[in-house]
Amino acid sequence: MSPSVSLIRANSYERQLLRAYLETLLEPLGGMSSFVKKGDRVLLKPNLLTGSRPGKECVTRPEIVHCVAQMVQEAGGKPFLGDGPAFGSALGVAKANGYLPLTEELNLPIVEFHGKRYETVSEEFNHLLLCKEAIDADVVINLPKVKSHVQLTMTMGVKNLFGCVPGKMKAWWHMEAGKDSARFGQMLVETARAINPDLTIIDGIIGHEGNGPSGGEPRFLGLLGASKDVFALDRALVEILNVNPLLVPTVEASMRLGLCSTLEAIDFPQLRPEELKLQDWKLPEALMPIDFGMPRVIRSTFKHLYIRFIKEPMNAYAGR
Repeated sequence: MSPSVSLIRANSYERQLLRAYLETLLEPLGGMSSFVKKGDRVLLKPNLLTGSRPGKECVTRPEIVHCVAQMVQEAGGKPFLGDGPAFGSALGVAKANGYLPLTEELNLPIVEFHGKRYETVSEEFNHLLLCKEAIDADVVINLPKVKSHVQLTMTMGVKNLFGCVPGKMKAWWHMEAGKDSARFGQMLVETARAINPDLTIIDGIIGHEGNGPSGGEPRFLGLLGASKDVFALDRALVEILNVNPLLVPTVEASMRLGLCSTLEAIDFPQLRPEELKLQDWKLPEALMPIDFGMPRVIRSTFKHLYIRFIKEPMNAYAGR
């Protein structure tokens, strides 16, 4: 069956308006009740990148999380918020970005992610370590932000799920991939396949362009997107932003692996990408290596420490 991607115009984070936008967005997908049943433990996974640049639209807006959590509760679910930020804790980044008044209003727990070994569908990446909270949740709702990215050109739905990889393992995968952005992109795709979010809703009312994920500037886009298929949603978004999909390693990998339908094969029940097209979205001025350009000796040392202190005990545990 063809994946369905719902796209609408939305121009405000005012909560009453935003709630109406989200209901319109999800209506063709069956509404929130088609994803959440009574008693379900529902992980809300926003992009909580950093607390250092509040107001620069580096993170998913708290109003999005609040409205989605409210809709989950009304469907009978038990939402909780979690992420593995690049810098700091989920609670610290959420606090810096104004989340706490909204989470406290709904009694929405914020959890820190912890790892567990998880066998993926790919033999090449079968030693991924993913957070227990995402794997054990009854429902995962992925809540990314539309942003440019200095290593991956764009960060959207698939890349947001890298937050479900525990902190030390994030650094390992950057070092392991070296300068091979295609391999890193494939690892991110396999992470997304393993987590398999039930629903992705992307915050595109105001995006972050230029030298993202945090060093760029806000850009009004005026859109929201949602899909059960995170790969199809990302493919639609690069079309809207007029970005070559082959320049985005996560989109390229999903296409190469047969996970991303052609645009012609995607059902757009509301607006189509060409109706939201933007011609002047700013990409990074220059791309940075996946391994941050670290010298070989540092990468080698990091790999040795990883094998000695992380991977070997993990393998020993898996063998018991």
